[in-house]
Amino acid sequence: MGRFILRRILEGIPLLLLVSIVIFVMLQLSGDPLATLGGRTPPRSEDVERLRKALGLDQPIYVQYLYWLVGNDWMPMDVDGDGEPDPVEERRPYEIKYGVLRGDFGTSIATRQPAMELVMERMGNTLLLTITSEIAIVILSLAIGIYAAVRRYTLGDTLIASTAFVVYSMPIFWIALILQYVFGVQLRILPTVGMYDPIIGKTFEQIATHLILPVTTITLISVAGYSRYIRSSMLEVMNSDYVRTARAKGLGERRVLFVHALKNASIPIVTLIGLDLPFLLAGAVVTEQIFGWPGMGRLFINSLSRSDFPVLMGLLMMIALAVVVTQILLDIVYSWLDPRIRYGGAA
Repeated sequence: MGRFILRRILEGIPLLLLVSIVIFVMLQLSGDPLATLGGRTPPRSEDVERLRKALGLDQPIYVQYLYWLVGNDWMPMDVDGDGEPDPVEERRPYEIKYGVLRGDFGTSIATRQPAMELVMERMGNTLLLTITSEIAIVILSLAIGIYAAVRRYTLGDTLIASTAFVVYSMPIFWIALILQYVFGVQLRILPTVGMYDPIIGKTFEQIATHLILPVTTITLISVAGYSRYIRSSMLEVMNSDYVRTARAKGLGERRVLFVHALKNASIPIVTLIGLDLPFLLAGAVVTEQIFGWPGMGRLFINSLSRSDFPVLMGLLMMIALAVVVTQILLDIVYSWLDPRIRYGGAA
């Protein structure tokens, strides 16, 4: 298994490199990042050109990519316009992109802050929202899916299926607005915006209560789909020979259901969760925007509106990294759920 994981990590490196090239080219072709500078009072054209040269935006796209990847301190630059290359130690901080391979995504064009700092500051908030939602999704989906499988074709199963189809067909922003109106406006029992009350401060209770509505919004949509997959998978496994054999040996129904059937039925569910988790991380954009949650989603929207390429690249690459890491974790879980699954070096 160790050899297999190492091989998957080595395979992920060129994949991430290819993804970074595609994302970088697409962002560069989407517009000029300096076009939105200045707001109502646009800067002078000579200042814009000086900044363009300082950021390396006057270079060909492949040179800009090398700036982003390995830094531009290797490239002679004449930012002050005196006809001589400026020494690296005399350049202002935003004139040097230290490179992703050195652990730096560059400097935000809009705020002059390190892009990595902005991304990591918001990533913790998004992970809190995403992981909490995923835990709730798994618990509720398993409970509902197993109940629907055991009580198949009963009134309860029919009501679950009907409700799931209705909820799954509703847009996520519509569910969010309904929850805000009911629990925040009408009942006034839950906060509808932000991560905590600025007056009270960032306490556990404040974060927990502010999490309820955005987590519920994400959970409702996912549970509606997950529960149907779990029901179908459980029905297929419950008709298997080894389940009938376990029953014939006199094992209790609960042990047959949760030890023998559920473990094998979980394989397609783990695949679904593994594929959905990175997209859940990216898909929190709408939820974070509606509930004012200070996560990666809101940062992405703000950076996109300002064409802040370094921050956008940081956000998108972190999502790509999450996809690669999730796939490696999936393979490990597969081998645990089903010992028949063997990888190179794991036997």
